[in-house]
Amino acid sequence: MTRPSIPRRTVLAAGAAGLAAASGLARAQQGPIRIGSTLALTGPLSATALVHKLVGEIYIEQVNARGGWLGRKLEWVLKDDQSKPDLARTLYEQLVTADKVDLLMGPYATGAILSAMGVAQRYNKVLVHHTFGIPSLSKYDGAFPAWSLGSDPANTVPGTVLDALAAGPKPPKTVAVVTSKFPSIQFLSAGAREVFKKRGLTEVLFLEWEFGNRDFGPIANRVKDAKPDFVWVGAIGLEGNLLLDAMKKIEYVPPQHFYLYPAPGPLVTLPEAKNALSVTIFEEHPPFTNAPGAAEFVKTYNERAKAAKLPDTAVEVQAAASYTAWQILDAGVQATKSLDDKAIAAWLRANRVDTLQGKLRFNGPGNYGDDLMRVKQVQDGHWKVVWPREFAAPGAKVQSN
Repeated sequence: MTRPSIPRRTVLAAGAAGLAAASGLARAQQGPIRIGSTLALTGPLSATALVHKLVGEIYIEQVNARGGWLGRKLEWVLKDDQSKPDLARTLYEQLVTADKVDLLMGPYATGAILSAMGVAQRYNKVLVHHTFGIPSLSKYDGAFPAWSLGSDPANTVPGTVLDALAAGPKPPKTVAVVTSKFPSIQFLSAGAREVFKKRGLTEVLFLEWEFGNRDFGPIANRVKDAKPDFVWVGAIGLEGNLLLDAMKKIEYVPPQHFYLYPAPGPLVTLPEAKNALSVTIFEEHPPFTNAPGAAEFVKTYNERAKAAKLPDTAVEVQAAASYTAWQILDAGVQATKSLDDKAIAAWLRANRVDTLQGKLRFNGPGNYGDDLMRVKQVQDGHWKVVWPREFAAPGAKVQSN
């Protein structure tokens, strides 16, 4: 009796299915893809770093719900660097050598990022980072910024702030510059002083404080006595809150005031922060929320931030920078279909990546692209973008006290 023949196409299809199943099983047997990083879960930077922690957890959950990367789930190996760059360096060494993570993700704040960058360069690991404020220090071609402030922020950022003020009701003629000595803050504040001079503003006060300072009374008094039209505050974390509290105690309200890198939630909740300005790459309103995936992320973040009892449950600049960092690493892995750091880095330098901020490029100095910083202001208890006009929240424009 003749056996029925099996079509060759069926045999090939069955073979391919078998290979795919075997490949999937092999990937599953490899275990999860482990991504290592640190965050300032304690110390003076913790108020902002907790935002980055929440965002990372959300992103990993979203990826794992889709099946992970390369058929493998993600596992985040997260350590507390305690807001100390030296400790961050030690912990990234541990992540690479002892924990043997597959990939790295950057920490929060310039000092820690620079420490992590040195480790990544030593081991030829890709490092996508969230909030590096001194692009000229980024000498490693495997480091990629999610903080889209361009390659020359010392000029472009204060220039954008002054453009916003010029469009407001009372363009300033005098300025007081008070700033932390935190590296990226001091760098941008120094650049701002030069920009102010070139734009014709008279500097009536310049003061610096050591990072970690908690006594802002003397600084508040000096600002009040100087009577500036505009106060540039080089603040990071809760420093802006402390200065505003000190101003409140002496019944001083600055006519116009700007805070560089504040803890956004704690600042926006202060009545004294009315009309305070800052910079941003994303806020929870159109046109930013029109980006692909933005609505889903905003909804999830709102719910999780509320459950975590964060002071502000809205997605803003810090949350968006963190989410963007994960999107960049995601794109590199998916495009190269590998965890090879050199391949991922080469692809990122040659291609644009779709993110919450739009399409980002990494082919400029230090792998930086365009300056996408916008100016936002506290209005009605919320951050609202006010400049440039095409990115402003509906009906929002620059206001002064």
